[in-house]
Order: sequence, then C-alpha cells, then structure tokens
Amino acid sequence: MEPILRTSTTVDWITILLFTSLLFMVMAKSMSYTRFLNFIILPFNNKYVFLYNKKDRLMNWFHVFFTLFQLINGAIFIYLARGILLDMGRESYPSVFLFTLLYLLLFLTTKVLLQLGNGYIFGSKKVISEILFKKLSYLNYSGILMFLANCILCYVLKDSKFVVYAAILGIVLVNAIGWVLALRNHQKFIASHFFYFILYLCALEIAPLVIIGSYLNH
Repeated sequence: MEPILRTSTTVDWITILLFTSLLFMVMAKSMSYTRFLNFIILPFNNKYVFLYNKKDRLMNWFHVFFTLFQLINGAIFIYLARGILLDMGRESYPSVFLFTLLYLLLFLTTKVLLQLGNGYIFGSKKVISEILFKKLSYLNYSGILMFLANCILCYVLKDSKFVVYAAILGIVLVNAIGWVLALRNHQKFIASHFFYFILYLCALEIAPLVIIGSYLNH
C-alpha cells in the first residue's frame, strides 16, 4: 500500500484573532483590576462611568485596549453572522474580515474625531467628551458579548442563527442603556442643540447601521 500525502490543515486565523483580542482584555485588567471589576458590571451599575468619566476619559490605555478588543470581535462577529444568516459558510480567506475591520476602525475614528471637532468648534468639548466616553464604554462592553458569541459560533454551536440573533439583541440592549444614560444626563445640552443632534443621529448613528445591514444582506 502506497503512502498518501495529506496536506496539513492551516492555522485557524479566527482562533488567533480571538486569542489576540483576549490578550487586550488581559492587559486592560492587569492595568487596573478595580476598574476592570467596575467595567464588568457596567450594564447593571453605572459606577464605572461616574468614577472614570472625569479622570482620563478617552485617552486611557484601559479604554484603548478594550476598544481594540471590541473592534476585533465586532469584525469577527459581522464576518460570522454574514456567513450564517446568508447561508454562505465561511470564506477560506480572511479578506472579508479585513475589510470589515478596516471599515469599523475608519468609522469609529472618523466618528470620534468629528464629534470632538464639533465640540471644539461650538465650545462644548467637555460635554461632548463625557457623552462620547459613556457611549464608547457601553460599546466596548458589547465587545464582551461579541467575544462570547464568537467563541460559541466557532467551537460550540456552529452556524447557529439563534446565537447570532441573541447576540444582536444583547448588543442592542447594552448600547441602548448607554444611550439612555447619555440622553438623561445631558437633556439640557441636547435640547439647546436639538437640530444638530438630529443631524448627528442620522449621519453618524443610523446611517452606519443601514450600511452594515445592507452589507449583511449582500
């Protein structure tokens, strides 16, 4: 019997990315364990926002590490959800993931810069920074939900639409809590800039969701 040459399977790049994102979480935890504990209970107790909103806000390594964690897992989740919901399976190359990651990174960076620039022009930089920190904190927390969903979709319940929909629901709920908190604490500011708030809502909040939704459907 002649030996048959078998090609070894390639390294699972999604596993590498999940492990890399987990390292960012570990680094954030090692920087401040107390802050990490407050962050973990964020949707149930907004102590994290009130403790750290005045101190370092956006340019803090804890926040930066969790933002990277959220971006990686967000891109992976969109990649997996697209394949599952459209019954496309997983592409054998990570080009779709790379495109998604670059889009999320570009969108988030542009969004933050535009909002900070708007705050600087209209003399409301402090308030805008506070709102941004609150919203981004809840967005980063949703990265934990996406990480769990990614692990389940990759290693436990592969191609499960229920997991995808459950994760989407959890992500929406977590970010809705952040939005409600931001709106409630800055009612006067939003009322005095209501027209610009509507423009911002349509251009930087609703439009990206429409783009992502259309991307998942094609």
